[in-house]
Amino acid sequence: MDSLWSSEEAASHEGALGLRVYTSRLLGQESSLVLHGGGNTSVKDQTRNIFGEQVPTLYVKGSGWDLKTLEPAGLSPTCLETLCRLAQLPTLTDTEMARELKAALLDPSAPAPSVEAILHAIIPFKYVDHTHADAVVAISNTPDGESLLRQLYADDILILPYIMPGFILSKQVFEATRDIDWTRIRGIVLLHHGVFTFADDARTSYENMIEIVDLAEEFLAGQGAAAMRAEGASAFEAADAIDLAAVRGKVSELAGRPMLATLRMESDYVGYSSRDDIATIACGGPITPDHTLHTKRIPVVLGCARESDLEAALEDYADAYRSYFARHDSGQLTCLDAAPRYAVWQQRGVIAFGQNIGRVGVVSDIARHTLKAVQWAQCLGGWQALPEADIFQLEYWELEQAKLKRLAAPGAFEGRVAVVTGAASGIGLACLRRLQAEGACVIALDIDDRIADLTTPGVLGMRCDVTDAEAVADALVHGVCAFGGIDILVSNAGVFSPSAAIANLTDAALEQSLELNFSSHVRLLRECTPYLRRGCNPSVVLIASKNVPAPGPGAAAYSTAKAALTQLGRVAALELGADGVRVNMLHPNAVYDTGIWTDQVLAERASNYGLTVDQYKSNNVLQRPVYAADVAGAVVALAGDLLPATTGAQIAVDGGNERVI
Repeated sequence: MDSLWSSEEAASHEGALGLRVYTSRLLGQESSLVLHGGGNTSVKDQTRNIFGEQVPTLYVKGSGWDLKTLEPAGLSPTCLETLCRLAQLPTLTDTEMARELKAALLDPSAPAPSVEAILHAIIPFKYVDHTHADAVVAISNTPDGESLLRQLYADDILILPYIMPGFILSKQVFEATRDIDWTRIRGIVLLHHGVFTFADDARTSYENMIEIVDLAEEFLAGQGAAAMRAEGASAFEAADAIDLAAVRGKVSELAGRPMLATLRMESDYVGYSSRDDIATIACGGPITPDHTLHTKRIPVVLGCARESDLEAALEDYADAYRSYFARHDSGQLTCLDAAPRYAVWQQRGVIAFGQNIGRVGVVSDIARHTLKAVQWAQCLGGWQALPEADIFQLEYWELEQAKLKRLAAPGAFEGRVAVVTGAASGIGLACLRRLQAEGACVIALDIDDRIADLTTPGVLGMRCDVTDAEAVADALVHGVCAFGGIDILVSNAGVFSPSAAIANLTDAALEQSLELNFSSHVRLLRECTPYLRRGCNPSVVLIASKNVPAPGPGAAAYSTAKAALTQLGRVAALELGADGVRVNMLHPNAVYDTGIWTDQVLAERASNYGLTVDQYKSNNVLQRPVYAADVAGAVVALAGDLLPATTGAQIAVDGGNERVI
């Protein structure tokens, strides 16, 4: 590991606080040091109070901030004297510590100080850096870890046994260093936890950290430690995607809420899952107990068997988790859900589970770092994490559980996955945006190349011709790998055929309308059905047309195809109801912010009726225009919990059409 320090960049950061932010971000750029909020930093300085007095202050990373993106506002100013006095108390409960840390804030609007604030305060240097360095912690997670670290580092690194974070850790360091000459040490290694470095200047503290970690990485390399890489992943087919959807459905059941599932099939994930000893080494425990808050203590290992065996393995995992809780519960705790947070799927890769795409990303990253560290340890006698009692204590630590409770309230569709066709524009795009806003992940399909530009975390935009059955099947497999399944299908792709009387209707025009407005929906629904049957509150919404209940002359090709689509939905409601899949149809009309309603078309239609454009757009019972967002609102109502007993229904979204009414 190399230092990223740049004197030129450092000079652009003013004062002690500016340099603290700068080197914190340097640490944050190294995921192997501070993965997803892990680690913390501080600087000791002065704050002027309301009386104009200078108050010795510890600026320490606040809760909820990540070192990679730290801003000055993320450093909580706390009274240094108060923190040092707290360290001298004989005992302090977690609740008392949290209260006193909050009371020590010099700015009540600042974030809650890190639980390590007291420890930062008692280290008698201006700058303090703390990381959960993979390489160092991995070495400590081996049978001779402590001995190896003592051989690796000189006497200027203090090595201490693991103890719970917070006050008791601060007290441990306080007692261990009471008579120490701080000028003779430049770092502290906390076994199974991480590394502290410190100095009176930002660069030295930061580069001490880099040097300590670099020594560990060089040692591992010298032992031949390297993560296994697969030569190539096996082909992933539709049957595997259906198994993945079944796994995700079972995990959602165990979690008590919809969960996403992302299958990672990069070479390092697949290589790890393909090891002969994977069932043993994968369940040795986390790199550091902090990771347990995101991943639970161990993953579930899934074999290559089919659906029933996979679900049985998940049930066994849940039973084992409940037993783990029972072994360590004091009688005052509430068991968390028993669902795993990641699975090692033999020969396939790693599946990360989470209630939203952000949580899935965190789990994926921690799993990747864990599999690397576990394989390092195989070169040093094997992986030996902390005993489960210590890990349980951290997993159910009241301060960390409180953090989870402060997370933002989930969207109504969080954890659910939707497929939307024709998603690049018009009604499809409006549905995509609304579903995304409600928390859903969206597999967005369209023949328009612009669909790829919509890809963001939580949205997978793919160019797909929905009249091509093979292309649709492939796109769904790709989407299921990304999100784990399908819960909502918004079958929207279609074309408005040119007006023509039946006497003038060509075979080509009829076939085109039937193919896109009907047959493609049949194929799409057929391909989605195995996933929907394994989905969470599964729902299908078919976008039909006002022309079904109220057809007009000159639209035989369009009206007939949409009528067939509606009949398809009615049959599907009957066939899929036993699986809990609801199927409903929407009949929009005159949705004016879609592609077919150009200014020219609007002007021509309005002129035919002797109306202005505005009058024509409001020519309905409610006397208001109808927009794509109105259709999207109806989709959300049908796909969500608002109408759980409604299936086979046909609902107009037309502002009130007299012929329909």
